[in-house]
Amino acid sequence: MIALSPLSQAIAKTVRPSMGLSLLLFALPTFAEDKPENDQLDTITVTASALKVATPLAETPRSVSVIDEEQLSIQQPKKLDEALRYQPGVLTQPYGSDNDQDWFKIRGFDAATYLDGNRLYNVGYYNWTLEPFGLEQVEVLKGPSAILYGEAPPGGVINAVSKRPGYTEGGMLQLQAGTNNQQQIGIDVTSFVDDDGDVRFRLVGMMSERDGMLDDTYTDRVYLAPSLAWDISPDTSITFLASYKKDDGVPTNPFKPAYGTLIDTPEGKLDPSTNLGEPGYDKNENTQLSLAYELEHHFNDVWQFKQNTRYAHTDLLLRSTYAFGSETSADLARGIVYRDGTTDSYSMDNQAIANWSTDRTENTFLFGVDLQHYNNDSMEADDWGVNYGGTTGNINAFDPVYGNYQPIDDRATLVDITKGQAGFYAQQQVKLDDKWIMKVGGRYDIVRLQNDSGSTQEDIHNTNLALSGGLMYQTDFGFTPYISYDESFEVLASVDAATGKAYKPLEGQQTEAGFKYEPSFINGYINMAWFNINQKNGLVYDPSTAQQTQTQELTSQGVEIEGVANVTQDLLVRANYTYTDARSDDGLGNEQRTPLIPRHMASTWLEYDFSHLGLDSFIIGAGARYMGSSVGHTSDGAGTLQVPSVTLFDAMARYDITQKWRAQVNVNNLTNKEYVASCDYYCYYGEEMSATATINYLW
Repeated sequence: MIALSPLSQAIAKTVRPSMGLSLLLFALPTFAEDKPENDQLDTITVTASALKVATPLAETPRSVSVIDEEQLSIQQPKKLDEALRYQPGVLTQPYGSDNDQDWFKIRGFDAATYLDGNRLYNVGYYNWTLEPFGLEQVEVLKGPSAILYGEAPPGGVINAVSKRPGYTEGGMLQLQAGTNNQQQIGIDVTSFVDDDGDVRFRLVGMMSERDGMLDDTYTDRVYLAPSLAWDISPDTSITFLASYKKDDGVPTNPFKPAYGTLIDTPEGKLDPSTNLGEPGYDKNENTQLSLAYELEHHFNDVWQFKQNTRYAHTDLLLRSTYAFGSETSADLARGIVYRDGTTDSYSMDNQAIANWSTDRTENTFLFGVDLQHYNNDSMEADDWGVNYGGTTGNINAFDPVYGNYQPIDDRATLVDITKGQAGFYAQQQVKLDDKWIMKVGGRYDIVRLQNDSGSTQEDIHNTNLALSGGLMYQTDFGFTPYISYDESFEVLASVDAATGKAYKPLEGQQTEAGFKYEPSFINGYINMAWFNINQKNGLVYDPSTAQQTQTQELTSQGVEIEGVANVTQDLLVRANYTYTDARSDDGLGNEQRTPLIPRHMASTWLEYDFSHLGLDSFIIGAGARYMGSSVGHTSDGAGTLQVPSVTLFDAMARYDITQKWRAQVNVNNLTNKEYVASCDYYCYYGEEMSATATINYLW
């Protein structure tokens, strides 16, 4: 008799009463809420958690994208980076399919992750990962954003919006199965606590199991997110949000040599599923806990006050064995990363907002005080293998034999890093004669970093003044040109392995110019942006330490073009193209292309609703993603690797069987294309084909 996992048993108990129907539905595809008839594309408005003042995108002098709940339902992402695949300027999963981290680059740089407007710290291996089943929207704010968020990378900000209680009672039960032995059961319920709905409760929860892309890797997940909203009065409301997520599994280490991936060998091609780590030793146990509230009060027709507060805690045990790169041999040196510790972060953002009008102007003023505190208390060890003075033995990429290593758990040393930040910011937006839109702002931050790591004792104080400004002009025919300038800075709460000291602050500046066009003859919009970003003290990979170190300057400039249109009442088209020229300069006259970043990226997504042909609520979608060629470095840093371009195809189909039952199928990398996603000093295979069948029951 086959032994079932706990999740398999739970699913079996759930579906057994209607097994015949369930089997039929699994052959089809997902359910969320009934899709409303939408003959027009409404003006997209970013919530206050992204720009802190709700503003139509057409009136924002910078690039912002929104992935709403319907698009998340259509795409069914399993990770946050999967949700960003069809966004202009965003490179997703450059390191392939990683089961314990989200990877994305925006305009050639890293980006900060926020949840409901509060910073989620991703420091070293202590990464906060989000569960897409618990999100109702994802917002992408591109380029430096210090004016609103203080210290953050110059790529921008990814702000995820949690599901929270609405004004409609009901619920959803979801069952999923897919490739890589994926199984998932989820529930999403909203209920009123009182009769009139002034107090509302929502519970989101799920359990999942899924194998990783590499042999003998997997992730088991439990997620629970209750929330409570209370309309205290017509002028005052508060929402309490909590979440708990526990991952338990074996991490995927995607590091592969160029030998056997990009470079042909007598042994042939290296199988993408080959695990070059230690499946019997490697482990990833990551527990996340978050508590938050959002308070909003309107004093009068002009002034309102908002306060967002969050506490976040992570508890990590990570043992991760990885292979070094090579261009000439299948015999690979290996290393081990060991982390056992916790992180705690507290953040509070206080905002005072005023809206008023005169005969010729509409004015919005924002003033805020933002407080953040972060602490990492960890036992850490790194073994760089016998080739670099360590104890971890080599492995043959084409014939891996496991067990040639020494555990490093008892070699760990204490690392204690604390970072605090206080920021004061103000922004004024003026709309003049319904034509000109001017936005100007500034922010002053005070940051203190205390580093107590072994023999290193540091207490570093930094201050930063960041400026921001933008100008737009709205024509009578929907064409709105604009120009903007923004700055960023980031204080890294980690140590430069090359120097043994804390990293210097990263400083970035962006100039952006473009237009936003909503033509009267098309139900949609076209946006174009040119950007130029410079960052001082940028991070680059050092092959001698297998860690990141700092260089003189990183630059990125390019163009983004995005179009979204309901071509007909039934056909939705999304298309975009991005050109990015990202370079690094070490200050010694050595300028080169930044690894990982392709110059050209493009994607198209088509979605057709067959309702007007008599097939109510039947939708099919298809997409293509193109990633141009990129470069990497040889394992010794002396040469250059050329990574070829690739085009991938995705598809989905969704059918509302009844008002309560919905079925959906999603397939990514439809042709199961085997490809190298990117290289730096290693190479990384891209994600293989994945398919998911989903049933949702709604009440």
